[in-house]
Amino acid sequence: MADLLKRSLAPLTDAAWEEIDDAATDVLRSQLTARTLVDFSGPHGWEYAAVNLGRLDIPGGAGSQDVPWGIRSVLPLIEVRVPFTMPQFELDNVSRGAKDLDTEPVEDVARRVALFEESAVYNGFEPGGIQGILPSAEHKPVNLPENPDGYPKAVAQALRQLREAGVPGPYSLVLGLDAYAKLMQSGTGGYPPHRIVADMIDGKVLTSRALEGGVLLSTADGNMEMVVGQDLSIGYAAHNRDEVELFLTESFTFRVLHGDVVVPLQ
Repeated sequence: MADLLKRSLAPLTDAAWEEIDDAATDVLRSQLTARTLVDFSGPHGWEYAAVNLGRLDIPGGAGSQDVPWGIRSVLPLIEVRVPFTMPQFELDNVSRGAKDLDTEPVEDVARRVALFEESAVYNGFEPGGIQGILPSAEHKPVNLPENPDGYPKAVAQALRQLREAGVPGPYSLVLGLDAYAKLMQSGTGGYPPHRIVADMIDGKVLTSRALEGGVLLSTADGNMEMVVGQDLSIGYAAHNRDEVELFLTESFTFRVLHGDVVVPLQ
């Protein structure tokens, strides 16, 4: 019996599915950073719909009746489903030995979904109840200087805030594309700034399209949690003589348990 992905109903060979899956995986692995820095729970499957927050909400007036009552607090998962189409004849050519399949449609969708997930985790997604890492930060933002030679000093200021608050490492630094490019291209000799920064935090220096400035955060367990129902997967929707309609989907949510482990860089 087919599941919600309905892959068994698609007019695709195993070789074509492998090419499509590989193309999406390559993009997603290169662009998803947040899920590598936080606690990851899942995948729990399609039926997993919400995270138990372990609290009871008592609405006004609930205790005035003969039987007091409350509502259990949960954080619902959001489900993403983005369609794309690919030529049927071209997909068949994979089984004929073609090595140059045009995978741009699936790569484009993978980039869009990756950006959506990254933005939801870093910046929040209010319609889905996700507050996000940056909006949850309890420390003062640190300004990144125009000259990347000054980045080590800015990171040192952010590190000082975390350590003074008693926040343990390991730490990771995530920068927006522009800030990351500046850092990696800076330094003409001696010990370049990006090496200094990496040594200071003794952790990862990553980049994300979802950020403008950056963020320094502790990646110790128990601070932030990403919960996944259905992990990123490609499914089948429909087809005609010429094209196959597929989709990239996932269901997830995210929560920050301790906002004092984050320092924004702006």
